[in-house]
Amino acid sequence: MAPIRDENDSVRFEQAKKYFLLGLENLQKTFYIEAERFLFLSFNLLPERLSTLINLSAVLIKLEKLEEAQEILSKAINLYPTNEILYLNLGNIFAKNKNWQMSLNCYDKAIGFKPDFSEAYSNRGIALQELKHFHEAVASFDRAIDLQPRYADAYNNRGEVLRELNRLDDALASFDRAIEIKPEYEYLLGIQIHTKMLMCDWQNFETDVKNLLLRICEGKKTSPSFSVLALTDSLLIQRQTTEIWTNDKNPFNPFLGVIPKRPRKEKIKIGYYSEDFREHPVSYLSVELFETHDKNNFELIAFYYGPHDSSNMHKRVSLAFNKFIDIRQKSDKDVAKLSRDIGIDIAIDLTGLSGNERMGIFAYRAAPIQLSYIGYLGTMGAEYYDYLVADKTTIPVDSQHFYTEKIVYLPSYQVNDSTRLISDKVFDKVELNLPLNVFVFCCFNNNYKIIPPIFDGWMRILIAVPESVLFLYAENKWAEENLKSEAKKRGVSQTRLLFGSRIERSEYLARYRVADLFLDTLPYNAGATASDALWAGLPVLTCMGESFASRVAASLLNAIDLPELITTTQTEYEAKAIELATNPAKLKVIKYKLERNRSNTLLFDTPKFTKNIEVAYLQMYERYQSDLPPDHIYIES
Repeated sequence: MAPIRDENDSVRFEQAKKYFLLGLENLQKTFYIEAERFLFLSFNLLPERLSTLINLSAVLIKLEKLEEAQEILSKAINLYPTNEILYLNLGNIFAKNKNWQMSLNCYDKAIGFKPDFSEAYSNRGIALQELKHFHEAVASFDRAIDLQPRYADAYNNRGEVLRELNRLDDALASFDRAIEIKPEYEYLLGIQIHTKMLMCDWQNFETDVKNLLLRICEGKKTSPSFSVLALTDSLLIQRQTTEIWTNDKNPFNPFLGVIPKRPRKEKIKIGYYSEDFREHPVSYLSVELFETHDKNNFELIAFYYGPHDSSNMHKRVSLAFNKFIDIRQKSDKDVAKLSRDIGIDIAIDLTGLSGNERMGIFAYRAAPIQLSYIGYLGTMGAEYYDYLVADKTTIPVDSQHFYTEKIVYLPSYQVNDSTRLISDKVFDKVELNLPLNVFVFCCFNNNYKIIPPIFDGWMRILIAVPESVLFLYAENKWAEENLKSEAKKRGVSQTRLLFGSRIERSEYLARYRVADLFLDTLPYNAGATASDALWAGLPVLTCMGESFASRVAASLLNAIDLPELITTTQTEYEAKAIELATNPAKLKVIKYKLERNRSNTLLFDTPKFTKNIEVAYLQMYERYQSDLPPDHIYIES
């Protein structure tokens, strides 16, 4: 900076310094609007001061004013072309805009100017993770930690990538280290517990969950919403968790302004937003819905932000839409603006809070009507979601106050693909390592849904039915080893737990036919998995709780008219399992009823489901056109 030459320069310098310090103070307190105001005052007085340029750009990034921030940084880089922090901030802007390659380039430049820049290495790791270069990402986080051994963020970010690589033990160690360094690390307790649940590692389970729930009740930033669904069926806890997350990560953003009232259209434009238009349970369930939509009255646009995919399912889904738009490298703001420009009337979030969510698109208001469906089984905790699709089983009318959305009640909740193919392959028990002449209980739910109380019940069932085994799915080696160990602790031979691996989908459906009864989990029920079992002719026994996620299987059973498989207490659940395993005649009646009902009830009647949800869309649209606020919608079968 040029030296001060006269009294006016000196006064201007002191005033600029005063404003800068006020801006910095507000920035540290996260009062970003005030920080922006003071830093701009300082900038206007001394536009070439490096510290002001750095902090002003950082504040503008926090406020999502990315174009302004980039303009400031461009000027700053012209003045200070070798400053590493300017390139770090520019990389953060590209990251916000989902331009991961450009962000990586900026972090590399920052490191070139400052080889020991630990923060640049950590952010570089995030960019590499998003580009799916997982091993390089781990190396970048390792370098950040070498440079700054107590760098909690780097340990946390490293743990996330290690989970992607299925190195769960290393991921857990990384999370543990981050918490050791920073015990109140935001949301990490929930992530740490969920990682242990993936491994079926139940050490300190009760203490961990008690601590987690206590901190949520205190309003602390304790866990991502999804992790909590498998730990408690308390609707109050789930809503609190989600509201904490949403208000912090995705508050309503008025930047794009109010959407002007749109005139009535002949065709309503429906936007479906998801990262799961690929080989994924959401597409397995919903693909036929997209195909059977009434294209004379609705125009369908898909917004896809999942990984590159060339699977048959991805192709099938993309062909079902009038337009299929790849938004992977577009920012949330740009996607919301694009949605408005296209004229989307109803925007449907099919991912929700189930991981890799893009709630920010909806926070900007992508459409006059916004709703959540199927991706996340609970409230989104945000007023900018107008509706949540459910049925009277998943959300009883007296539970509506636990949801920020208005509820769309369909006759049945979960859509299904009634064209899914089951392989003709006939599995025998020998090739699956199952003993002959035994009753086969099974559960192919994700391992994180298995918690000690439900496993305790399963072991009591096995003890009560000596000639039986439990056929499970193991996502990783730790889950299998830990579940066998836990069985032994409960007096059950490890040989009575058998594990299946991932196989081709049509054969996976056929494999259900070697089992006799599906045992569901609580508080996070089977959803797509329960539909798969029922489609393959396997009865599903469930225990219904309070939350949406703990009532999904009951919803499916009601939709296929098998309420006798719904229980409401652990004692009843275990007694029913034992009864069906020891009374072949009774189980045979249920299997016959399931076979008969598969083709003449609501659960697998996709054309009927499509008409019902379209009626709901029309009612939402009519309320909007009549200037009426969203309200609960009831569609009768």
